[in-house]
Amino acid sequence: MTTKPTAGRDGPAVAEDPPAVALRGATASLGGRPVLRGVDLTVARGETVALLGANGSGKSTTIRAVLGQVPLTGGTLELFGTPFARFRRWQRLGYVPQRSTAAAGVPATVREVVAAGRLARRRFGPLGREDKAAVRHALEQVGMAERIKDPVDALSGGQHQRVLIARALAAEPELLIMDEPLAGVDVGNQEALADTLRRQVEEGTSVLLVLHELGPLAPLIDRAVVLRDGQVERVDDPDRLHDLACHPHGAEPAEAAPKIETGLLS
Repeated sequence: MTTKPTAGRDGPAVAEDPPAVALRGATASLGGRPVLRGVDLTVARGETVALLGANGSGKSTTIRAVLGQVPLTGGTLELFGTPFARFRRWQRLGYVPQRSTAAAGVPATVREVVAAGRLARRRFGPLGREDKAAVRHALEQVGMAERIKDPVDALSGGQHQRVLIARALAAEPELLIMDEPLAGVDVGNQEALADTLRRQVEEGTSVLLVLHELGPLAPLIDRAVVLRDGQVERVDDPDRLHDLACHPHGAEPAEAAPKIETGLLS
């Protein structure tokens, strides 16, 4: 892993870790239609970045490009300083998809769904002691440990979302990517999810998330990147996040693009 030397205030240069995500000049198409048009996006280590914008602005496509689910037609992508084509350490990433479909129609218990988050860290076979501890810890973090043996189809929408987050946390990721984690979640579960994310941020996890509104996550966000028509319209620092919480998309667009059904994997 490469490092970039930077000058300290009162001493010699110190090594700085490369960003968790470095997307530069990214272009991509879906169904032959350009969706990303030169997106620049950086997520530093320990930073929480929110992607905002109207439906069809390219938010979900941007994070799917970071995950490699949408191939770039132009630009570059590095993860933790490694060009995407050479990146192999997928256990460093955790992903929470947009839809609350923890089992995707397949009968499964909460334990089984969350245990899937350990696949990047182990070979196929029974869960080891370390894996079982990570699964239980992840469920404790989202307040769902008491439901570990329950079928996921018995859960509410907010509980489904918490299980999906636990699945991502079970991988013990350094970068957590979340697509609309608050969508369809009641206020109580939104607060619970915010508490979970707060603990991850305090532990130094980098976070990239798509939001329709900042809601209870607003205090955790370092930068808000606002997309419009597949381009970065502006980047807002914490001083402006209160205004964004009330007006998340800025000025009204002339005509909102139709929402793109991306079929995110669960």
